[in-house]
Amino acid sequence: MGLQLIKPDTHIDFVGFRKIAFVISALLILLGIGSLLMHGGPRYGIDFAGGITVQVKFDEGIEIGNLKDALATTDMKDMTVQSFGMEQDNEYLIRISAMDVTSDQVRTAVESALTNHMDAGYTVQRQEMVGPKVGADLREKALEAMFYAVLLIAIYISGRFEARWMTAGIMAAALSGGIYLLGLVNLPMSMLILAAMLITVGLCWYLKLNYALGAVVALIHDVIITVGVFSMMDKEFDLTIVAALLTIIGYSLNDTIIVFDRIRENLRNKVGENLGETINASVNQTLSRTLLTSGTTLLVVFCLFVLGGGVIHDFAFALLIGVGIGTYSSVFVASPILMGFGPSLEPDSEEAAA
Repeated sequence: MGLQLIKPDTHIDFVGFRKIAFVISALLILLGIGSLLMHGGPRYGIDFAGGITVQVKFDEGIEIGNLKDALATTDMKDMTVQSFGMEQDNEYLIRISAMDVTSDQVRTAVESALTNHMDAGYTVQRQEMVGPKVGADLREKALEAMFYAVLLIAIYISGRFEARWMTAGIMAAALSGGIYLLGLVNLPMSMLILAAMLITVGLCWYLKLNYALGAVVALIHDVIITVGVFSMMDKEFDLTIVAALLTIIGYSLNDTIIVFDRIRENLRNKVGENLGETINASVNQTLSRTLLTSGTTLLVVFCLFVLGGGVIHDFAFALLIGVGIGTYSSVFVASPILMGFGPSLEPDSEEAAA
């Protein structure tokens, strides 16, 4: 017998908590969106915003105010300073948004200011430069990657759980047509992707792709909350965070599929008198596996967060938030949405139970 954290006869009423869970999710989403609106969007890192970044490590702890004062003696404009990694690392990122200077000029000015005005020894660990056009292109590609990941997941879920590959194909074709028409009016890429997400959810609802609807809403829920937390904590949003978001999408989907697969199996075996009881039984049956999988994953990610160093600090932090929220959404978001559109999920035919 495998290791079980939860007793087999556990009967937690997860469905009964769905209204409280929806309120919590709504509050987290609203806080995140509010923070994004206040900050004018995510605080893009050099990958997306463009500019020159210099990473400096000091031999001992310093006051960030003293560092800013030292750098203020240079003639560099649009310069920002922030701590990097853990506090005890004594590492800082210096970013210059101006593009009318070369990397060598920036490095010379920074080293001169630090040598003349800072008492602590230091080491310049890396320097990066990204043009504004490259940053904008990377930003668009990142948005496209997340959208197509969600779309392909919706198609897979529809075929895998409802045997409706043709309907999923129709959804993809309709979505492509909608995106093409929206593209004709020259919408910004961010607005285009937002519209595409809304169209995807709308098509899943209209075509009664209920498993896909639950999964897609849960994935969008996870991404929005993770991005919102980054905005509230004023953390930079760069390519490593996009990689973390795609990882979160895959992890959350895996969790959701485990629960959905048990729900489908229990529907076929007529476990429970109604869909709510079936969902409760399914979530309780998979709860031990969910906690073990999420717990071990979070343990590894926490070790990365604490010991991995500044380069992957924010990546690990995003995974910590995303894995936790993804586990929560599989139980309290995806499954209740499935229940809300449940009548069409009763196993009346062999195709629905295939």
